[in-house]
Amino acid sequence: MTFDSFGFPPLILSNIKHMGYTTPTPIQTQAMPSVMQGRDLMGLAQTGTGKTAAFLLPMLMRLMKKPQIEGAPRRAYRRPRALILAPTRELAEQIHEAALDLGKNTGVRSTTIYGGCAMGRQLQALRQGTDIIVACPGRLLDHMGQRTVDLSCVEMLVLDEADQMFDMGFLPGIKKILAALPKKRQTMLFSATMPDAIRGLAAECLTEPETVRVGNSNPVETVTHGIYPVAQHLKTSLLQALLERHKSGSVLVFTRTKHRAKRLAETLAKNGHSATAIQGNLSQNQRKVAMDGFRSGRVRVLVATDVAARGIDVSQLEHVVNYDVPGTPETYTHRIGRTGRASRTGEAHTFVTGEDVSMVRAIERLLREPLTRKKLEGFDYNQSAPMGDKEFHRPPLEPRGRSGSRPQSQGRPQRSYGGGGGSSYGNSSGGNSGGGSNGNSYAGSHSSTSGNPDRPAVGYTNRPLSQPGDDIYAADKPRGDRSYGDRSRSDRPGYGRPQGARPQGGRPQGNRPQAAAGHSSGNR
Repeated sequence: MTFDSFGFPPLILSNIKHMGYTTPTPIQTQAMPSVMQGRDLMGLAQTGTGKTAAFLLPMLMRLMKKPQIEGAPRRAYRRPRALILAPTRELAEQIHEAALDLGKNTGVRSTTIYGGCAMGRQLQALRQGTDIIVACPGRLLDHMGQRTVDLSCVEMLVLDEADQMFDMGFLPGIKKILAALPKKRQTMLFSATMPDAIRGLAAECLTEPETVRVGNSNPVETVTHGIYPVAQHLKTSLLQALLERHKSGSVLVFTRTKHRAKRLAETLAKNGHSATAIQGNLSQNQRKVAMDGFRSGRVRVLVATDVAARGIDVSQLEHVVNYDVPGTPETYTHRIGRTGRASRTGEAHTFVTGEDVSMVRAIERLLREPLTRKKLEGFDYNQSAPMGDKEFHRPPLEPRGRSGSRPQSQGRPQRSYGGGGGSSYGNSSGGNSGGGSNGNSYAGSHSSTSGNPDRPAVGYTNRPLSQPGDDIYAADKPRGDRSYGDRSRSDRPGYGRPQGARPQGGRPQGNRPQAAAGHSSGNR
């Protein structure tokens, strides 16, 4: 069967031929007739089988045949009529580029909506009008909340990599998007696996769907894959030995975390390899520069995390290296499915340590066959581990600022909590509270104390709370039994208690008796 047998317009057939496609894949052969009839579809196929063209080609043909909604105003002409949801920005961009290539010169417009970049260009594209929106659920919900996107004319909905969107926690957001779409529409759901949550979602959004299942969970036949038992500290050395052994073709390396991806790419670049990393901490522009460099061949090695596992489509990708074993058996298939596409051959290498034995067995149960154990000839597997954790080691950062102790300012007066011209909240042996000579003072000093080595500039003094002869129970006496006379504030009720027993709350209200001449109430 060829693409001519599907009845595509000559313009689309010319674009298919220009992209180098000659024979439809099994998923395209089984899915496209049902999609062209307008039926709902549930496609189960592994990564790299041509699912994107299976829904894009019928979608483009439908938009070309019916460019304008009958009876709708002119403004509705460029309202989005097709919505494609993808889990990652890379996959959304890949679908968008495929729509542009397959729909070249057809007049069908496509735009992308995803996070990691400003909304300005997305808003401009939506105002100018578009036919196809390729979006990630999170940013699309932002536009819906701001009412900057109109989904009332959507006729076709595609949920691509639905199981991955479920794993990333997008299922509640997808249900909100479904509630905003017209009830009468065509829905297509594509997934590599079918967990219970995806089955429930399919039952909600699909109406009498046509189910298409292509192949099983095994990788495509053009991919040769195996595992390399190796110690953790030898992974980087083994990877560099593999790169030296296979000097042609692009290499995609998967790590478990963003930190390891960044450090591994830096290590490879320092050792003379053309390498870069793509991970979640990068902005969209940085990710685009890295992907463009990898696709064009300027960068040979791309180190990535699983966030990009389903959004990378490079035709000349010959090698995939699992630097870290994936977290699930299904992810193993998705990772190595990046190579061996379009009837090309590819190799996948997985580094396995002693901690990965259980996951290796789970992968073998899923594939229903044992994984081939390999050993790189000429590599020294008996190298001893370095002292300490030397993997991706970096020298310590230099301390910021000037070295040495910071000199104390001489011109600015220092706050003193221990005496000198401030208000005294402690007990004083004399009537003068301004100096706070014998009590524990708590006031701001207006004289510099930095020149006196015996008096600290900041901090409590080591003096006792009271001195012999002080009436520490003065605050407990009734007010009527005390005559203030020439007493200072420190002798009045509420001010003579030890610091830990001071009453909480504001000071007593009302008129205060004036202090006698020659006594100071201190600076406040």
